[in-house]
Amino acid sequence: MRKITLLLSFFIIVSACGVKQTQTMLSDGDYDGAINRAVDGLRSNKNAKGKQDYMYLLEEAFAKSKERDLRNIDMMAKDANPANLERIYNTYLQLNNRQEKIRPLLPLQLIKQGRNAYFPFDNYSDQIINSKNALSKYLYDNSKLLLKTNDKMTFRKAFDDLAYLESLNPGYKDVRSLMDEAKFKGTDFVSVYTKNETNMVIPVRLQNDLLDFSTFGLNDKWTVYHSNRQKGVNYDYGLIVNFRQINISPEQVKEKEFIKEKQVKDGVKTLLDSNGNVVKDSLGHPIKVDNFKTIRVSVYEFKQFKACQVTAKVDYIDFKTNQLIEAFPLSSEFIFENIYSTYNGDRNACDESYLPYFDKRAVAFPSNDQMVYDSGEDLKLKLKDVITRNRFRR
Repeated sequence: MRKITLLLSFFIIVSACGVKQTQTMLSDGDYDGAINRAVDGLRSNKNAKGKQDYMYLLEEAFAKSKERDLRNIDMMAKDANPANLERIYNTYLQLNNRQEKIRPLLPLQLIKQGRNAYFPFDNYSDQIINSKNALSKYLYDNSKLLLKTNDKMTFRKAFDDLAYLESLNPGYKDVRSLMDEAKFKGTDFVSVYTKNETNMVIPVRLQNDLLDFSTFGLNDKWTVYHSNRQKGVNYDYGLIVNFRQINISPEQVKEKEFIKEKQVKDGVKTLLDSNGNVVKDSLGHPIKVDNFKTIRVSVYEFKQFKACQVTAKVDYIDFKTNQLIEAFPLSSEFIFENIYSTYNGDRNACDESYLPYFDKRAVAFPSNDQMVYDSGEDLKLKLKDVITRNRFRR
């Protein structure tokens, strides 16, 4: 019984808090917040006595929100500013959606007054359609005017407005083709190419990999990178990877000899004390302990080594002014290393992690061309990082 009483008290407190929050929203002019809170409170067991306050608050909030919205629409209509068309359309949607939110709860009986809560609903279908059509015409006409300018940011605004129009009124006139036009005109096209300022031949494979921007994933909504110039495209920017220096070390083989020792278990033996006597347990049996022996190995280690360092510079060029916008350093290093070993003695004296070196042998050193190419993967990642962090238009 006590648990039921406590539970009932809890629900009464929660309900009172909800009503108070709804009253506060109503007093602050947050009518839709008050409506949402009251509707939530009435969704379950709406006829309970404790839900009466929600009904009065919902009735008042609906009346005030409707009156305010209609007053705002009237004022915007008199202003006759086309920029208000979207607000007018959204306000009519809001008026309709508010009614649909309350409709499933009706009727709501106000017990003390012996009547149902009053919600004067209206049919806003014509107003919604008319305001949507007016907004669609404005967006369409204004976007066509924007497309006649010569400014990329204006083209981008036209695209966004047309995309909104397409979502608002799918299939409206030739909006899709106008969107394609706005997208093309608003896009920054970047020509990407390499320059070789070193005294070495840059592998064609490396240049192709660096310029294969399809694998970079760098194209965004308004920036497209081309490694091969396309007809009909006026390029806004250039991205040049200037190879400045390539350093390749000589082929080296370093030798090293060292000795390793380790104690390993070799059966058991009888434990003796310091006097050489057999040590026995409490039952008189000789005590046995592990016997260890020392194993040893002489290791002859060979390390093949060759390194390649590529230094480059990334230049951002503005083709309109033919000026350098910014330059970023770029460098990469690739190291070829092969370690193999031979031994004399017991190889198990070495750590287990070292044993694989005994199974390896000398290999042919990679060519200079291959070394430069192998540095390209790291160079490509660093180039991508430079571009990601430094967009042409910020």
